[in-house]
Amino acid sequence: MTDLQVRKMRFAFADYDVPFLWNEENPAFSSMANAVSLLAIGFEKMIVNMIREAMPRITDPAVAQEADAFVRQEGQHSTAHRQHANGLIRRYPGLQETLNEVIAAFDRLTVETSLEYRLAYTADLEATFTPVFKLMLDNDSSLFRPGDDRVASLFLWHFVEEVEHRSSALIIFDSVVGSDVYRMRMAPSIFRHVMKVIRVACEGFNKHVPLEERKVDAMAMFASYRYKQRLRKWLPALRARDNGPMLRAFDDLSIGPQLVALMGVVRSQLPKHNPDHEKLPALAGVWFERYDAGYDVSHWYTADSVTSPRVD
Repeated sequence: MTDLQVRKMRFAFADYDVPFLWNEENPAFSSMANAVSLLAIGFEKMIVNMIREAMPRITDPAVAQEADAFVRQEGQHSTAHRQHANGLIRRYPGLQETLNEVIAAFDRLTVETSLEYRLAYTADLEATFTPVFKLMLDNDSSLFRPGDDRVASLFLWHFVEEVEHRSSALIIFDSVVGSDVYRMRMAPSIFRHVMKVIRVACEGFNKHVPLEERKVDAMAMFASYRYKQRLRKWLPALRARDNGPMLRAFDDLSIGPQLVALMGVVRSQLPKHNPDHEKLPALAGVWFERYDAGYDVSHWYTADSVTSPRVD
């Protein structure tokens, strides 16, 4: 039987304005996390359709149960990220166009690619989450704590649940497809697509969110873009609009943990990778303990008691 728990969370995004720059101390991380929020909506919609299509081909009852719990967790994530995105769109209506483009990119995958490819896509991408999110959660004091507690709590919840179901996508892929060679062969195109979608989101941020409110060039996470921007003063043909400071989300973090996360991402794509063996972020364990104790995890940094109310 699966150990996954489906938690229904609400973060009061409709109660008052949702700032784009939700962590004023780190504008680049704010922008990157907002891009993840948009990507999550399209990606998790694809997952729901994919699992529905895959279920008739899953013959092991334990795997079927894992798939059901996995997709229900992802459905809750999608709902919460839509609420976050809707808050951003109320403030910046042009971002509706950006969100539509992101969702359309994943809708095309559902229509144009095989079930096997989408299972590999999900398995490959989900396998990277534990090392990447460990880096973020291990540095929550600078990446999350200083920001809007609703947005910070949304991402903490999502990321710890990604750690919780870190093996689910690979379990489902192995049950239906079962080819590490295929999964590795598809990886380059999968990550090209992921970066293309993130680029769509970041271009939308530069277009629709005023620089004085985002405080950063949202495209600065892309090395090729940074290089082009450095050349724009010297090569007239490459001149482009100055979209703000070229800051990056992890500039203030030590290089050592970033390299550990990078090695974890590479390891996650190798044959016979088992996410159960990954080193987990300590914050995930604390989060689950507090949730079970009744702590209001939707206000992670501002809840004042373990008896605070919680929406289940």
